[in-house]
Amino acid sequence: MPWVEPKPGPGPEQKPKLTKRDSATGPQWYQESQESESEGKQPPPGPLAPPKPPEPSGPPASEQDDAPLPEGDDAPPRPSMLDDAPRLPLELDDAPLPEEETPEPTAICRHRHRCHTDCLEGLLSRAFQWLGWQVGAHPWIFLLAPLMLTAALGTGFLYLPKDKEEDLEEHYTPVGSPAKAERRFVQGHFTTNDSYRFSASRRSTEANFVSLLVVSYSDSLLDPATFAEVSKLDGAVQDLHVAREKGSQIEYQQVCARYRALCVPPNPILYAWQVNKTLNLSSISFPAYNHGGHPLYLTGFFGGYILGGSLGMGQLLLRAKAMRLLYYLKTEDPEYDVQSKQWLTHLLDQFTNIKNILALKKIEVVHFTSLSRQLEFEATSVTVIPVFHLAYILIILFAVTSCFRFDCIRNKMCVAAFGVISAFLAVVSGFGLLLHIGVPFVIIVANSPFLILGVGVDDMFIMISAWHKTNLADDIRERMSNVYSKAAVSITITTITNILALYTGIMSSFRASFRQQMFLPQPKRKYCYSNYDA
Repeated sequence: MPWVEPKPGPGPEQKPKLTKRDSATGPQWYQESQESESEGKQPPPGPLAPPKPPEPSGPPASEQDDAPLPEGDDAPPRPSMLDDAPRLPLELDDAPLPEEETPEPTAICRHRHRCHTDCLEGLLSRAFQWLGWQVGAHPWIFLLAPLMLTAALGTGFLYLPKDKEEDLEEHYTPVGSPAKAERRFVQGHFTTNDSYRFSASRRSTEANFVSLLVVSYSDSLLDPATFAEVSKLDGAVQDLHVAREKGSQIEYQQVCARYRALCVPPNPILYAWQVNKTLNLSSISFPAYNHGGHPLYLTGFFGGYILGGSLGMGQLLLRAKAMRLLYYLKTEDPEYDVQSKQWLTHLLDQFTNIKNILALKKIEVVHFTSLSRQLEFEATSVTVIPVFHLAYILIILFAVTSCFRFDCIRNKMCVAAFGVISAFLAVVSGFGLLLHIGVPFVIIVANSPFLILGVGVDDMFIMISAWHKTNLADDIRERMSNVYSKAAVSITITTITNILALYTGIMSSFRASFRQQMFLPQPKRKYCYSNYDA
């Protein structure tokens, strides 16, 4: 077959450098490039078309076809079907591409450290988580230890004073006030003597006294008949005595404040009339009356009066609707002070009987003593106690019923009951501890159990809510640790607010407020949960 020389092409083509990826997609791109050339279009940018196969360097292909093939062992191996497939030649300098690596993200600000805002919360959560784990691992220790501690501290109630009176001035007046300092100055320079030279105008402190206000049923009590009933009332009061142990008695003559050898008269005009029954009551001057050369000052002893013209040291007293009898008792000596208060208490107990026995027809009598405020204060506190009982019952019912669930597993009524018991244990142990160390008990702190119950119950609700969020499949230790970890911040906040309230009361200048805060112990956290099934 004659040799046919191939036609020269337009020029040598530049062989593309193919990679493994190019070799896999090369034939397709070659076909697309051929189609674009036949249509007169430029091939799209991308990898170049595969090069033409190299021209043979030996004799023409026709002569090679006519040449006989060697047979036998010298025969070349016949190409398989895979060898017949077209292949793209690769250049020797083509190296495979390395595998693509994802670039590591670079930090925006490598010089800055991340600020953790949960440092305090994380610390509290870890501490409470450890505590919850210990509670779940050793429940009996955390159940019996508070009970034993409460029993030991509860013995402090043996020191609770039963009959001790409260000093209202000490409890409800500021500590270190300027008025008290000025009073000490007056007491140091203007002394008094209740047993020999009593003077009401020189008293800088309140003395023990009884004040009887006599009101006439008529327009005026300045007549002998009315004065006779008033004198009979005065005699009944002065004859009153208190029986003591071993047969001794406390009489008015023993405890009355004296001026020289006589008890201070309760009313100057009444005393003058008792001495001289012929005293003309229609010729009394007010506010000062000259009786036998001795001036009697009547200011504060008569009320509802009508004055006339000038008379002597004042004006004529035409009418007087009311009269006051003021009985002063010894106060300075501690022993006499106790006896005076005992006599006052006995008078208050017997005053109604005295009026019934006297059967007064012309006058009406009311009384007021130096103990009246304190007794009324204590009586008011006692009358409020039944209301506190109702409040306790309502809070306990709400705390228990709010934890009720129809699902027996999620029902936590027993847990709520233990939370209320925990508040009760806190009251007993806290009060007992303060009584052990000698803190005086003030009646105003009788309402503190109500406040303690409210504070203790809200923490119980927080812990029960955290308990419901735990996994039922976990064991008790794991669940308790999760509960305490979740409730750590909330319980800490409530505890801090209670402590701040405590120290706010301590910084107050009123002793009653201070002692009320001292008797507000922090409720115990009950570490033992019942109904562990949930």
